[in-house]
Amino acid sequence: MNFGDIFLSELMGTGMLLLLGCGVVANAVLAKAKGFNGGFLMINFGWGIAVFAGVYVAYKSGAHINPAVTFGLLASGIDQYAGGVDVNAANTLAYLLGQFSGAFLGGVLAWAAYKDHFDDVESEQPNKLAVFSTGPAIRNTVSNLTTEIIGTFVLVFVILAFGATPSGLGPLAVGLLVVGIGASLGGPTGYAINPARDLGPRVAHAVLPIKNKGTSDWGYSWVPVVGPIIGGVLAGLVGNLVNYV
Repeated sequence: MNFGDIFLSELMGTGMLLLLGCGVVANAVLAKAKGFNGGFLMINFGWGIAVFAGVYVAYKSGAHINPAVTFGLLASGIDQYAGGVDVNAANTLAYLLGQFSGAFLGGVLAWAAYKDHFDDVESEQPNKLAVFSTGPAIRNTVSNLTTEIIGTFVLVFVILAFGATPSGLGPLAVGLLVVGIGASLGGPTGYAINPARDLGPRVAHAVLPIKNKGTSDWGYSWVPVVGPIIGGVLAGLVGNLVNYV
């Protein structure tokens, strides 16, 4: 695939991921939405289905839809991934641009779908940011960073294991994996496990005309970017060590 094809595929897949992912959070936390107070498991399953859909949409590019996966594959030393796309520096740039652009777009579309609920005075300010990006239950930089590293390691390492099996890497398997990570490891930080998933919509929150939105919590914003990249790279290195690539 050429640069433009990879970019478009990842933009569409990541856009779908964030539209549905931010959408399920909005449904669960914004006042007067029909899913209001649906709970964390509803959010977990919604994100799993969002990943399932995003992987299908971005299948032509191998459906990274996550910079942590892209960096993990680079660290693993693999030459080609699903879809037969070469893993190299030029393609990596196309992946990253598509992922972050798609994540921003998905956040904007989720806001458009729930605009009346964002404008409603009963929707609480912290919940508006929570629709777009993650935040810690207990703010502790070292612990929060560790949680994101561990969660993303699990994601990328198991994805590499899927790829090493005869059945290959399937959208349903990845979606269920995300549900499991959320249910098991999502409590401390909300499990970004994807730098684009957090940063793209956080930028959308910052620039959109949302009433009474408060800050975008830029002081925390680096944690769900750096942590997942470290976790993805570590997973790639270990995956190579145990011959998963």
